[in-house]
Amino acid sequence: MLNFSRFRRAPLLSAILALVANATRNDVQVLVLGGGVAGVIAARSLHQQGINDFKIIEARDELGGRMHSFTFGAPGNQVVLELGCNWIQGTQEGDGPANPILTLAQKHNLSAVPSDYYGSMTTFDYTGQVDYLDVFNSAIDAYTNLTVLAGARVSNSQVDTTARTGYSLIGAKPKTPQEKAAEYYQFDWEYAQTPEESSLIASSWGNNFTYDTDDGGFSADNLMSIDQRGFKHLIQAEAAEFLTPEQVVLNATVKSIKYSNSGVAVTLVNGTTVTADYVITTFSLGVLQNDDVEFDPPLPDWKVEAVQSMTMATYTKIFLQFPHDFWFDTQFALYADKERGRYPVWQGMDLEGFLPGSGVVFVTVTGDYSERIEALEDSQVQDEVVGVLQAMYPNITIPAPTAFHFPRWFSDPLYRGSYSNWPSSFFVGHHTNLRATVKERLWFTGEAMSEKYFGFLHGAYFEGEATGNSVAQCIKNNGCAGLSHTDQIRNAGPYDL
Repeated sequence: MLNFSRFRRAPLLSAILALVANATRNDVQVLVLGGGVAGVIAARSLHQQGINDFKIIEARDELGGRMHSFTFGAPGNQVVLELGCNWIQGTQEGDGPANPILTLAQKHNLSAVPSDYYGSMTTFDYTGQVDYLDVFNSAIDAYTNLTVLAGARVSNSQVDTTARTGYSLIGAKPKTPQEKAAEYYQFDWEYAQTPEESSLIASSWGNNFTYDTDDGGFSADNLMSIDQRGFKHLIQAEAAEFLTPEQVVLNATVKSIKYSNSGVAVTLVNGTTVTADYVITTFSLGVLQNDDVEFDPPLPDWKVEAVQSMTMATYTKIFLQFPHDFWFDTQFALYADKERGRYPVWQGMDLEGFLPGSGVVFVTVTGDYSERIEALEDSQVQDEVVGVLQAMYPNITIPAPTAFHFPRWFSDPLYRGSYSNWPSSFFVGHHTNLRATVKERLWFTGEAMSEKYFGFLHGAYFEGEATGNSVAQCIKNNGCAGLSHTDQIRNAGPYDL
């Protein structure tokens, strides 16, 4: 005889299981924390994989992250400029690989113009305009030789060292202010830290994978955004193609992340808690280093070591507007001060093809000097910068600027710096651990997690894309192992003490 009671109980059991499943279901499948390039592209990858049960949590009032534009200038003569990301670095050579940021810029009709880093330069020192382009060109050659040296060390399986040691090995030892300024332009202006603070090998591959087509780079060209919608337009326009209003939460700062093998709970500063099966964090390396977000349980030692072993660098553009243009007519100017790194790289925007009539010029400082000026009053920094202009032009009286502004990236709790840099003590195993997942549910992405393109905007793009695709596969497969880590990073050989 058939046991009909078994069949009668089956619908009841299914209903109970469904109730339990609904009771324990998280709010969304994926939370993407941060709406910069990495976050938006991660979300796009989820969408392209058919995963749309996600939310982006962004602390600012718009998407874009470190693509941060602002309106600058006196009333009646205002322009949109970039506090953060400004360039498409490496574009495309012929039908070779295209920088994905270039692809987005072309798709969304971004206005950008070529930056002639080496062919449009005027040189100054603390005595005024002085022609030391021969020194400048020698520094270009020295940097090329530096990358060749680094490549040879990779081929020979030699240990990494600092870029300063690398410069010494090729006989490049700048001593004069002019030589130091020229070296700064080649190195610090790119990596936002000194050769002493930077890996010889990683800085070289970062350059080659972006600019050298022989090593898989895009091209040697750079395009500077002058789009009056802001450089951020390209990522905001891309986001508008697939995001719905319900998938984006703005003005929401993350306070803490509680995670386990079964999911995550993200608590915002306003007290709201949102749960998810997976979380993709796109916080800058600086935010992770400064414990601006609490993790429960605390991150494991291998992750902390990786986070703290890389460096967050700071790159600061200081903008001035004047009633009229009185400065160099090249795109760039290099100022050699007696103090290395003191207001060295100048750019004029009042040029045909850029922002003619704007009266805008700006100067860039990096690293420790950026941190120094952030601690000063704006008026003190303005006085110093105008004083440098006076040294560059000793025979004219520099007028008072009509507008002045610079960002404080290092002090900003949403960023704690501008972008990552790889020191010589940072091993490839550390980088593996920087990217690695925790408890299979907690994922990390962003420019710092890109081994080839750390510090670059396209690094954020590639990492966001890869992470979004990986999490989508985890969801489709009802789980995954995530990205593996190494518990301890060890020397190739023991210490002989």
